[in-house]
Amino acid sequence: MILVTGATGQLGRLVVEGLLEKVPAGQVAVAVRSPDKASAWAARGVQVRQADYGQPGSLAAAFQGVDKVLLISSSEVGQRVAQHRAVVEAARKAGVRLIAYTSILRADTSPLALAAEHKATEGLIRESGVPFVFLRNGWYIENYTAGLAPALAHGALVGSAGEGRIAAATRADYAAAAIQVLTTPGHENKVYELGGDSPFSLTEFAAEVARQTGKPLVYQDLPAEQYERVLVGAGVPEGFARILVDSSVQSSRDALNDGSHTLSHLIGRPTTPLAAALGASLKR
Repeated sequence: MILVTGATGQLGRLVVEGLLEKVPAGQVAVAVRSPDKASAWAARGVQVRQADYGQPGSLAAAFQGVDKVLLISSSEVGQRVAQHRAVVEAARKAGVRLIAYTSILRADTSPLALAAEHKATEGLIRESGVPFVFLRNGWYIENYTAGLAPALAHGALVGSAGEGRIAAATRADYAAAAIQVLTTPGHENKVYELGGDSPFSLTEFAAEVARQTGKPLVYQDLPAEQYERVLVGAGVPEGFARILVDSSVQSSRDALNDGSHTLSHLIGRPTTPLAAALGASLKR
């Protein structure tokens, strides 16, 4: 039995659909806050279990009879360690034999503020004694394509990334890695640093968007303080804006770059090229 937590999120949905192509539906379970959102999977034979990272009492039943767990990191920055601790403890008590965790690129050494909770969670998992796989996902191309509409409207993509190179890949690429470690042997206690095959700068990203849309778009690099003001002015909460600015500044120092090609080796194919990912996003 394979259990996917956070299964109705954007990454989780891709993982569940991929698992259903490889294993019988009866061997797949999902842990979700709102079972109604997973009713289509229930109709296909997937076990739908109600569980909430923030409610430890809901977790024990969700992990019963489970062999492998994909712990998709909580989206609640600042609350992750406590929430993940509850999940790891429930998995340990249930006798789970493998925890795969979606971490962040080079979690143990990354200068990104976002990395601290991931590093702490990896420590909790190691301390639990449960065999693990750390899927240290790099940046998602969707982190940039999600904000294209306002960027195109103003003719500028802004950030503090300088000419740093970003080894981003698509959610589908990272989902494929999770599916691989959940359905094939030999991944116990492995740490995978995952990123796209062809790193790019935001200048190159903007140029590709302009080429595909036929609309002018340039990358405008801003001082960190100015970029934060832009984000807050656009309605981003101050705390999250600071995290975004930090990530952008650190990417200028190549903190999001990776040349290992571990992701493509793991999934058995090249990662999705930027041009293809952009094309698919723009069609949507």
